[in-house]
Amino acid sequence: MMKKDIGLFVLILLVGTVVAVINPLFLSPINLGNTANLVGLFGLFAIGQAFVIITGGIELSVGSIIALLGVLFVDLIVNVGLAWPLALLLMLALGMIMGLMHGLLITRLHLQAFIVTLCGLLIYRGIARFYTADATAGFAFGDSFPVLEWLTTGRFYGVPHSFIAMLVIAAIMWVVLHRSVFGRHLYAVGKNEEAARYSGINTGRVIVAAYVICGLLTGIAAIFLAMYTRSISPSSHGNFYELYAIAAAVLGGFSLRGGEGSIIGVVLGVVLLQILQNLVNLLGIPSSLNFAVMGSVILVGVLADSQFSEFRKRRLALRR
Repeated sequence: MMKKDIGLFVLILLVGTVVAVINPLFLSPINLGNTANLVGLFGLFAIGQAFVIITGGIELSVGSIIALLGVLFVDLIVNVGLAWPLALLLMLALGMIMGLMHGLLITRLHLQAFIVTLCGLLIYRGIARFYTADATAGFAFGDSFPVLEWLTTGRFYGVPHSFIAMLVIAAIMWVVLHRSVFGRHLYAVGKNEEAARYSGINTGRVIVAAYVICGLLTGIAAIFLAMYTRSISPSSHGNFYELYAIAAAVLGGFSLRGGEGSIIGVVLGVVLLQILQNLVNLLGIPSSLNFAVMGSVILVGVLADSQFSEFRKRRLALRR
């Protein structure tokens, strides 16, 4: 795992150097600060997606959850007048409930994760659009929440709070995944769910917990993104964010088959994606091709993972 992370870090340095040579403004404090902010925003829910992928599952409703929770959060604090700490806690609880529902449908009713989360993608997006009557939800002129705005969009000596929040959560999740019994159970379930069950692991509980964690981190990301954009169009807000999360995880060494990956890897994957986005913009590639770039990145990542797995199998066979 460490070799993959080091290799990805070297690749980031190489791509970053190329981008800086093409346009030295890449290294300007303003651009680095904006890039760090985006890394923080996308890293929050990418880490959540990674926890699901490591079990061999997938969460396709991330973007729709971000849209729905964002719309509800803004409406509660602006129109309903609910205190923002209560609204924030309510959104985090709702995100965890969504993850819990997905996990239970997958483990108790034995539905495929792809189908469950695809339905969630459609349902949550539809509810968000219905809730606002397809109108944009946002802050009116003069609406001000200074403490909330400082916490979510402020900066500490030039470092965005979103990036700091991502680093703190990444550190916590690194301990959970790499230094806890639960983390070992996640890897075991992803490697071979049936074998994990026979070894005494409550595989259903582990999978449900992974989806709850994903829902919680997606809820946190929804708050940060709502305050970052300050205007939410329920039909487009968060569109395809699940692809960014999956791409970051795959680039970071997570296998879509489950059982592989590291938190450092997914964070580096997010960094690489944002640097690639910078490169796309600097080369003048139309923004409409962004999704083509993302698709290519995922394809290359999956191909690399497949080839690496085959190479490792051959090496193990030769040792025997």
